[in-house]
Amino acid sequence: MIALLTNDDGIYAPGLAALEDAMTKDYQTLVVAPSTEQSGVGHGITFLSPLTAKEVFRAEQRRGWAVDGSPADAVKLGVSEICQHRPELIISGINAGLNAGINVLYSGTVAASIEGAFFGITSIAISLEWDEQMDFVRAAEVARGLVKKIISLDPPRGSLFNINIPTASLLGKAEVRVVPMSVARYGEAFERRVDPRGRNYYWASNDPPPPPSSKESDVTALADGVITITPLEYDLTHWKRLEELQAMKF
Repeated sequence: MIALLTNDDGIYAPGLAALEDAMTKDYQTLVVAPSTEQSGVGHGITFLSPLTAKEVFRAEQRRGWAVDGSPADAVKLGVSEICQHRPELIISGINAGLNAGINVLYSGTVAASIEGAFFGITSIAISLEWDEQMDFVRAAEVARGLVKKIISLDPPRGSLFNINIPTASLLGKAEVRVVPMSVARYGEAFERRVDPRGRNYYWASNDPPPPPSSKESDVTALADGVITITPLEYDLTHWKRLEELQAMKF
């Protein structure tokens, strides 16, 4: 099976290198990733300027391609132009920081996997909780097992999954929960400062915890220290509202 690997932290990120080392044990891999960090860019794409792609090597072996665009750009270009054979799996990560709750909508990591699903390719986003000493190697081995399990279920073409790995889960045997994405709003805090010319400017601060909820989600499960798997969809149609509107006369 051919697997295209990508991320939003840039092609030289340690999380991507660890992912590559782990996944090459099971798949024929090719890396196509942004040349620089693209965290938080969401599903942005480049269409007002050309994209360039540069071959990247590890020692004398070609590793893949660095694309001077977004994560979605990398997947689009990778599938459409760079890959000699169409990949059967796209894996995005390992991201340095969790992508859970509404952060999924901002995440370049998840956007890359969504782009893969657009092509009808099973796509998986993988993120690891931020820590000063992030164990990407261990996380990659955990992710490898989860990916193999998901693929063994023979999901329909274009299936989309989001995996989050908390730091606590890397110590010993970890619990895995399949949970929905939280839609609780959080992360809107800013710190206001004043520059030398007396003008206000703002730094986005650390995300405060989401409001307590009795409904289990990726956010609540991660707080319990367990690995989460969330199947996602990119169809934003509100089907019930669609039916209501179609029943009306305009």
